[in-house]
Amino acid sequence: MVKAVVTGAGGRMGGRIISLIAPLSDIKVVAAVEVARHPIVGRDVGQALGLGQTGILVCDKLADCIEQADVVIDFTNHEASLRYLKIAGENKRAIVIGSTGFTSEEMKEVKELAKNARCVLSPNMSVGVNVLWKVLEECSGILGDDYDVEIIEAHHHLKKDAPSGTAMYMAQIIADKLGRDLEKDAVYTRRGMIGERTKREIGIQTIRAGDIVGEHTVIFGGVGERLEFIHRAQSRDNFAKGAIRAAKWIVNQKNGLYDMQDVLGLRRR
Repeated sequence: MVKAVVTGAGGRMGGRIISLIAPLSDIKVVAAVEVARHPIVGRDVGQALGLGQTGILVCDKLADCIEQADVVIDFTNHEASLRYLKIAGENKRAIVIGSTGFTSEEMKEVKELAKNARCVLSPNMSVGVNVLWKVLEECSGILGDDYDVEIIEAHHHLKKDAPSGTAMYMAQIIADKLGRDLEKDAVYTRRGMIGERTKREIGIQTIRAGDIVGEHTVIFGGVGERLEFIHRAQSRDNFAKGAIRAAKWIVNQKNGLYDMQDVLGLRRR
């Protein structure tokens, strides 16, 4: 039985993770965390989420409850996730992080902290998206520079970061395979007389509207044909289920930084 503490328990993802774990027999929530002064702090997490009484009171400090758990499941924000990763390492606990928006400097810190912790970090925990990442890597290698690459992502109007972490990871996979520098070759907006498209461009465009859970389209445009790969998320449950799968996997691993490609056995060794 894997014992989990869920951070961001009052958020959309935290709440769904707790709800989906509730009926499972091989993993259970033993603690829940929210930021200080959040309305559910001090309340029974089950009652707060409409699941019935659980006896688990939501606390506002991970350090106060992490000893009860084997793994932390965290979908908060990149700054909080860094703190939680440090606490997990100090307490020899595993952690699954689904937060996005890490800067390059923060990622350096993540890699350093993960030397003393078991950590799965992925910008998207969906099994389908991770399979698509693998397909994009293979496709990029086959098509090479003869096909223009464009990525379009769409999310709900409440999403704070843009482009999405998923879109940026797709772009990075493709750039690496094609030997391109994403810092130089990514194009995020086009307007006016921009001139002819360069061969090295990787277009990354953003849409924010309504309650779109998440849509990503990757276009490989050649002369006379194009390939389109599309992933549409109809529910956040896909991400929550992936995070739960990662939590059950990471507790049996050695210290280090992993992602969903490792969890799903898609990593080429």
